[in-house]
Amino acid sequence: MRAGAGQAGADKPDAAVVRDALGVGVAVGLSGFAFGVTSAGSGLTLLQTCALSLLVFTGASQFALVGALAAGGNPFTAAAGAFFLGVRNAFYGLRLSQLLALPRGLRPMAAQWVIDETTAVTLAQPTRRSARIGFTVTGATLYGLWNLTTLLGALGARALGDTDTWGLDAAGPAVFLALLAPMLTTSTERVVAALAVLLGLGLLPVLPAGVPVLAAALAAPAVLYLAGRRTRGARGSDESPGERVDDTATAHDVRGRVRGGAGEEDR
Repeated sequence: MRAGAGQAGADKPDAAVVRDALGVGVAVGLSGFAFGVTSAGSGLTLLQTCALSLLVFTGASQFALVGALAAGGNPFTAAAGAFFLGVRNAFYGLRLSQLLALPRGLRPMAAQWVIDETTAVTLAQPTRRSARIGFTVTGATLYGLWNLTTLLGALGARALGDTDTWGLDAAGPAVFLALLAPMLTTSTERVVAALAVLLGLGLLPVLPAGVPVLAAALAAPAVLYLAGRRTRGARGSDESPGERVDDTATAHDVRGRVRGGAGEEDR
């Protein structure tokens, strides 16, 4: 059974799948160091920092949470922003559950590994076997390294002193942008991203920390609504005036025949 859409050719060798999965897992897993340093610098304890990586395990949401807290934001607002960023993983899970078809007993454990990177690697595979290998290797590598480097970063934050001096607070957004940029493949997605940036930056000086992130999420429904209206308008303009006249005449003709038939039955 094929896993990815539009994949062609023979099955991908297991070694190639493992190599690609390890590359993604190691590259992204090392950025957990930046999260550990940033989290410790925001005032969270070592236990709280490690618990976030162990239990939450979604980098964008974790960085959003500690970033809002570091800026003095309300904890509930910061948590709400992190939650909305993590909702996308639920939609990933709907797709991956069909591709992987894991036994019921494994699904709760596998759900912890459903993130951007494991989804990308899984969807790129041509068969269910390679999809399972890619998901497992990416998830295990990334989860292990992310938590290890989070611990090292939190411990190292004490030696670094003031983390703002090193500029490590920018590491989180930089990693997130590096992951997001290749996914913006259509003009609609790019417009949504650009509008979200404008909303976030524009509202940053006037709203409490964490709230601009929530407001930036409004970019998606706004752009999709306008795109839908544009599509419906284009479809309407494709129909020529002559075709509309013909359709109207046909409708009148049908109604006339129906009325004529009804009159004959009355007679």
